[in-house]
Amino acid sequence: MNITLFGATGLVGKRMVQQALNKGFEVTAFGRNVVDLIDADNRNEKLTAIKGYIFDAKAVYKSIEKADAVISVLGGSFDGSDQTRSLGMKNIIEQMQKKGLKRLVALGGIGILNAPDGGLLIEDEDYPEQYIAVGKEHQKAFELLQVSSLEWSFFCAPDIIDADETGLYITSTNYPTEPNNYKINAGDLALEMLQAASSGKFIHERVGISNI
Repeated sequence: MNITLFGATGLVGKRMVQQALNKGFEVTAFGRNVVDLIDADNRNEKLTAIKGYIFDAKAVYKSIEKADAVISVLGGSFDGSDQTRSLGMKNIIEQMQKKGLKRLVALGGIGILNAPDGGLLIEDEDYPEQYIAVGKEHQKAFELLQVSSLEWSFFCAPDIIDADETGLYITSTNYPTEPNNYKINAGDLALEMLQAASSGKFIHERVGISNI
């Protein structure tokens, strides 16, 4: 399987690269600093690094030419001052539709899950104010997915911990997990997103996830 990964140098992305290579997948890592993934001690014939900018339509299209599935774990500023997540997603979607490529697994935040009493968690009056700006970026990305022709899955993560996979986590669809510890190891998140991309789990669903 060939995966194109956007956000490959972040907490989740760098672990996903290694997990995918361990599974024997071919990985195309796209980003401004992806050449740092390949050094004298980390050469793998199945890993291709493409340096580029997420807003560059031609570069994004080139990066997905051989892909069977695309995964986006794009980051950005926490205060929502940049639009890497939303406009980056827009470009990814457009290039995938142009290519005729269907499968996309993307990362957002927990606020985009359904609230028990209706609406989204981010719309609840008790939702933490410090998370609203970045949550709005996630919401825009999700809305773009909804109107696309892609077979998407949108992972809505709580606090992401800089730690490797444990396998000790649960998932849910469209609502927060029960129980919910409001944290997920980056390695576990990478593992489940990669499994979703390769198995076809959670198509047209938002995914809640939490360590247990």
